[in-house]
Amino acid sequence: MMQKKILRLDRLRQVPAQFSWIDQRLVRENFLRHGEPTAWALYLVLVTVADAQGLSYYSDATLSRLLKLDPLQLAQARQQLVSADLLAYHKPLYQVLALPPASTPVSAPRTGQSLSVGDILRRVVQGGAA
Repeated sequence: MMQKKILRLDRLRQVPAQFSWIDQRLVRENFLRHGEPTAWALYLVLVTVADAQGLSYYSDATLSRLLKLDPLQLAQARQQLVSADLLAYHKPLYQVLALPPASTPVSAPRTGQSLSVGDILRRVVQGGAA
């Protein structure tokens, strides 16, 4: 098992005074497949600026400027997040939504056993967790 060691104690992350976080399930449960990079850039900005209820009222002009997107690109990015049920929008208000409950376990419990690349690929092809 890999031993973890803090590399930069002087830069250890702390919970910020303002509310802002990103749920690790976005990666673990493969939500990233639901959007293009522009949608995830928008999501990152909205998660960063939202309050504890996930609410933000940044204007389209501000978001377009921050993300270097034209209005159509911004609208498409927003729609991808709405369609993925990650964002609610009623102009001018955005709400970053909690991720939906997990329907099935994403990965098998860790056993400490090593798997070959072939075993991992077989499990992925068969629809099981690696």
